[in-house]
Amino acid sequence: MKTLVIAEKPSVGRDLARVLKCRQKGDGCLIGDEYIVTWAIGHLVTLNDAEDYDPSHKKWRRDSLPIIPETMHLKAIPRGKKQLNILKKLMNSRDTGLIICATDSGREGELIFRYIYQWAACRKPVKRLWISSLTDAAISDGLKNIKDGREYDNLFASAKCRAEADWLVGINATRAFTINRGELLPMGRVQTPTLAMLVMRHREIVAFVPEDYWEVHGEFLTEKDEVYKACWQDEKGVSRLGDKERASEIAAKVKKRRGVVESAKTEEKRRHPPQLFDLTELQRECNRKLGFSADKTLKLAQSLYEKHKLITYPRTDSRYLTTDIAPKLGGIVKTITAPEYKPFSDYLQALPQLPLSPRIVNDAKVSDHHAIIPTGGKKPLSALTADERTVYDRVLRNFLGAFHPAHVFDVTTVITRVEGEAFRSQGKVEKQAGWTTLYAHEKNPKAEKNEFEDLPLLSVGDIVTTKSAKVVQKKTQPPKPHTEATLLSAMENAGRLVEDESLKEAMKSSGLGTPSTRAAIIEKLISVGYVVRAKKNLSPTEKGIRLIEIVPPELRQPETTGKWEKALARIAEGKMDEKRFMESIKRYVVYLVEEGLR
Repeated sequence: MKTLVIAEKPSVGRDLARVLKCRQKGDGCLIGDEYIVTWAIGHLVTLNDAEDYDPSHKKWRRDSLPIIPETMHLKAIPRGKKQLNILKKLMNSRDTGLIICATDSGREGELIFRYIYQWAACRKPVKRLWISSLTDAAISDGLKNIKDGREYDNLFASAKCRAEADWLVGINATRAFTINRGELLPMGRVQTPTLAMLVMRHREIVAFVPEDYWEVHGEFLTEKDEVYKACWQDEKGVSRLGDKERASEIAAKVKKRRGVVESAKTEEKRRHPPQLFDLTELQRECNRKLGFSADKTLKLAQSLYEKHKLITYPRTDSRYLTTDIAPKLGGIVKTITAPEYKPFSDYLQALPQLPLSPRIVNDAKVSDHHAIIPTGGKKPLSALTADERTVYDRVLRNFLGAFHPAHVFDVTTVITRVEGEAFRSQGKVEKQAGWTTLYAHEKNPKAEKNEFEDLPLLSVGDIVTTKSAKVVQKKTQPPKPHTEATLLSAMENAGRLVEDESLKEAMKSSGLGTPSTRAAIIEKLISVGYVVRAKKNLSPTEKGIRLIEIVPPELRQPETTGKWEKALARIAEGKMDEKRFMESIKRYVVYLVEEGLR
């Protein structure tokens, strides 16, 4: 009798086979003395289509809604039918005594395996391999700590409920609103409120009316003939003036007049290193700095994980590491030897020990997978594509920077008083570059210049002369369109829009969608014609705007997802019955159909 190991993809299957010494090629599998390793190709089994339950559902009709099957059934996805039949044969073979589920360690990976297991009508005992890295060492460690598959029954129940609820809502809402409006209007529990966010921002931009305002900018000359700049402000620290005449009066009042340095305060500021990446933050970073879409970043990160074994599991929602990972971090640092990183890894290796603050290691803030970090893999960087290389660069710098000291600088704020009017200047003096040295090549002097002025050494009581004072006209700016980076943030933090405290808490860890699905949701909105991408910006189309105008609030507001995620989390924890959840979904579907057909 042999143990059958089922991976999610062929590339992962080959990694497992190497560790398990399965070297003989079989039909869709690799065979060894004790193990047979085979694989899915992502999803091979899915929920039946509506017409599979009743052929009359092929035609979209009012009187057929709502479509709520008594029992949801599964069917093979045509493109993977060959491999699925291989899996079925191996799973039910007399030579197979035990099955190890080695699909991705998460809700979706569990669903992929369980659907295959159900479709194949398999009854063999199951163990679960749960790992975050595909290095040989991580696989070996995972196999030593293999769990009984029944420990993940609640996780599967949660995944199954999510899949079936999405099917019921998507099928019924899409058909109801499409039939009523005579236009194909795809709906979804996550995609519709995400679209609503884009429409809301669009409306804010359209409704925005720019207003003129004025600032008074002064140049001051010290008794040592040093020049510095400052901006007028009122007693509340506001520099904007809505009255041009008032601005002109101030400029004329102080021009060529003597003033005095009323205050000069220096405050030390500290910027801690950015936290380690979860998938959403990596996607945001790559969108901001590289212009990559969320979908592109996910695919590149997946390749770095699966193909090159250079980073840990990317589809994570945690920015922390667990204590059992901590002893391995020094070894990972040692493997980072490329010239552009060596000064930083050398610095860390020279420390008595790595500084592991609670911002880096925190068991309580890691659920399924820890933050994305390098694995210490030895694949040469030359083996990567240019885009893979740039994403890997972000991960490496983020990882090394996490152990570097804070960026420390002094900010001096000077108030110059002339003829009773206050002018404010700010200057910056760096004391410790800290982690920012890893990004010195990216510095934007122009942006830095806008924030801080070059200030001479000034003391309270110094006498100055107003060299010049001019009125500068400006306009208020409309909200900016969402980019993928800002939309990902909005999706992740959708709970902030929810008033119910318990729902807000439930959405803290989930938001709209999951880290691994948000990219696909954005791409879906674009593919169905609800959203257009122009360079980095995302904007709703007329079709998308119309949809949000007609759907009921429950479908466009994030509260719905909050309620779902709260319930799904309780199911995964074994604290809620899945039947109770599905009954509530069926009632919701009836309501959506009534609203859609109204």
